[in-house]
Amino acid sequence: MLSVLKIKNLALVDDLTWELGPGLIGVTGQTGAGKSMIVGALKLILGERANHDLIRSGENLCSVEAVFELDSNLDQVNALLEGGGLEPCEGNALVVKRVFGSGNKQFVNCSPCTLSLLKSLGGLLVDLHGPHEHQSLLSQDRQLAMLDAYAHAISERRAYREAYEAWTNAKSELEDFRNQRLVSDQEIELLRFQVEEIAAAALEPAEVGEIEQRYRQAQNASRLLENASQAVDLLSAASANLGNAQRCLRELERFDPSVGPRLSGFESARVEIEELEAGLRDYSEELEIDPADAARIERRIDEIETLKRKYGQTIEEVLSYEARARHRLATVDGREAELLRLSSAVESAAVDLTKAGKTLSAKRSKATPALAKEISGHLKDLGFHRSSFEIAVEPLPGPGPRGLESIDFLFGPNPGEPMKPLRVIASSGEMSRVMLAVKSALADQDRIPLMVFDEIDANVGGEIAVAVGRKMAFLGDRHQVVAITHMPQVAALAHRHYLVTKEVENETTNSRLEPVTGKSRARELARMLGGIGPETLALAEKMLAPDKG
Repeated sequence: MLSVLKIKNLALVDDLTWELGPGLIGVTGQTGAGKSMIVGALKLILGERANHDLIRSGENLCSVEAVFELDSNLDQVNALLEGGGLEPCEGNALVVKRVFGSGNKQFVNCSPCTLSLLKSLGGLLVDLHGPHEHQSLLSQDRQLAMLDAYAHAISERRAYREAYEAWTNAKSELEDFRNQRLVSDQEIELLRFQVEEIAAAALEPAEVGEIEQRYRQAQNASRLLENASQAVDLLSAASANLGNAQRCLRELERFDPSVGPRLSGFESARVEIEELEAGLRDYSEELEIDPADAARIERRIDEIETLKRKYGQTIEEVLSYEARARHRLATVDGREAELLRLSSAVESAAVDLTKAGKTLSAKRSKATPALAKEISGHLKDLGFHRSSFEIAVEPLPGPGPRGLESIDFLFGPNPGEPMKPLRVIASSGEMSRVMLAVKSALADQDRIPLMVFDEIDANVGGEIAVAVGRKMAFLGDRHQVVAITHMPQVAALAHRHYLVTKEVENETTNSRLEPVTGKSRARELARMLGGIGPETLALAEKMLAPDKG
């Protein structure tokens, strides 16, 4: 329940701390006294956008703070907080605060949060109804949720939702795969071409150095041959001269043996020059490359360079690309098996979804007439003695996100008139009572702790006003209910009664909220009955007689 509501500088309120209790809480006051401040403050807590016109005149900052004591929906609130990146509640207390002025800030348990998170939290904390605020009752999805709550089908609803998500995910995965196949056929052709092109080249990393050397030789063969030939000619002439020198040296040594040691290196030098000459002659012969062989080398070099331009800067990178392409090709080639697997997954998910849908539909089918009958009973209590109410069930052409059927609340306030969906009923007074009847029927299943009724008893009076008050008191036995009302019949049945007054002090207007009990409460009821006097006071005391507070 809402245990504390603090308001500072909101409209006519300068500083208010309201400690609420359980049960039905009546809030009354003259028109213009500021009763709407409560609804305005709660709407801010529920995530409604802040209007800076609401800031009290002369002030720069406005704040609203609410403390909730959670019970049945604590797990839901904690799950929502954790999903939003916030810490769960300590104990069962939840503190929500809005501050706005030069900027807007919102906090949950003292941690900053987004406005969207605040709205989501609000849906779990407060059910707010005004004379023209029945959207939740008009929504067919919301009606379906009400039926499921009444049918105690929450676990079946959750199981269906999980099955539906599994089915839609499986269908989406299959559709994505099918869309990709249009690209995959082209990709397969490309992969096959790439693998075949690289494989056909039969690349060997060790080959590259040798083939590139042979290519350079072929490119510069004429110049190399010219230089090698000149070197051979010179070495040949040198060998001939060394032969002549050798004869001279032998004759020298014959006449003077002492010169022998000086000539010891001559023979080895002559042999080395002859070997060098022979080697260069062999090299020259190797340089005489066959034109066909030169063309083959050039084609091979072109092939290697082409592959390197396409697939990598080195032969190793080209071969690595080939390995990856082969792996990808093997994966894509298995698409038929993958298509079969995905199709089977969709069929299996559809079977599970149908089973979960039928289970949920069975519970709904059983609960539908019972809920319609109970709402009809509450409507009669609220003055619709000859009205009719039904819940129309319409099977869907295919599984929907909330089940295999949709429903519509149909209402006929007058006999002889056809029943119509609630969303086409124009009278806000009728809608208010229908909403109260529905809420009464779902009182034990509704997990929202606080219900706020903002003058939904407008346009009713007499016995119907008493009936409305009794329904609110009935709901107050199961929830915390705040009723902002102009009807003394409703206020008299409240477990707690608060009065909103407007005071002018030092040319400044302030709204005040004070509890009224005993004689003060009787005087307030008398005022609401038409004016304070002996007769209205006596009637007010009579209305309060069952209420010992």
